[in-house]
Amino acid sequence: MSVSACGSSDGDGGSASGGSASGKANDTTAQGKTGAEAKTTGLKTIPDVGNRLQSEIPSNSRQVVAVYGAGKNSADSTIVLYTKSGSTWKKTRTWEGHNGKKGWTTDHHEGDKRSPVGVFTLSDAGGVLKNPGAKLPYTQSAAFQAPHYWAKSHWHDFDYVIAIDYNRVKGTSPNDPTRPEGQSKGGSIWIHMDHGSGTSACVSLSKSGMQYLLRTLDPAQHPVVVMGDKADLKA
Repeated sequence: MSVSACGSSDGDGGSASGGSASGKANDTTAQGKTGAEAKTTGLKTIPDVGNRLQSEIPSNSRQVVAVYGAGKNSADSTIVLYTKSGSTWKKTRTWEGHNGKKGWTTDHHEGDKRSPVGVFTLSDAGGVLKNPGAKLPYTQSAAFQAPHYWAKSHWHDFDYVIAIDYNRVKGTSPNDPTRPEGQSKGGSIWIHMDHGSGTSACVSLSKSGMQYLLRTLDPAQHPVVVMGDKADLKA
């Protein structure tokens, strides 16, 4: 049986819609130029995140994946990895990617096609492909394979996935179906590979970006994702 993922019983399937004009998630790296460097190192807090969500980042977290949604109803997002050294944060990597087809919500429900706004821990990973060197516990299984009745562009979505700890049990495979808050609150919301457009509720980025995150996110650093549209992130 194929895995059901991204907060919807039909996963991320269907024809591609929304997303960026290029239809691809791009990788960029924090530049070492003097001006840019000053803005991406020595940060006391995660940029463009308000006090409410900032306070929800665990004090022992030293890795934050920030997902900056372009707008409340937009499927486009920018994904930034921040790492903490001492008392300051540094921007270490940036990617262009996607979120829910219909944007964002502070009250996510099954099938609404919106990604949930909030701060969530990152505890488990997996995918169709063999472990690329993940530090998070990694489950390789053919059960992650996206159904082939979905658009062909979506078939590799779950080659690599990182579970977002929204309505799930930590310490289990990302495709574990248990939803502690009930089915109606959605679940199986992941960071996974991008297909060039919005998802059912997940966050997506390039294959190389997924490999980088898998090899970098470390349970000992207590990684979390801070995600939402720009307005809700700042609220």
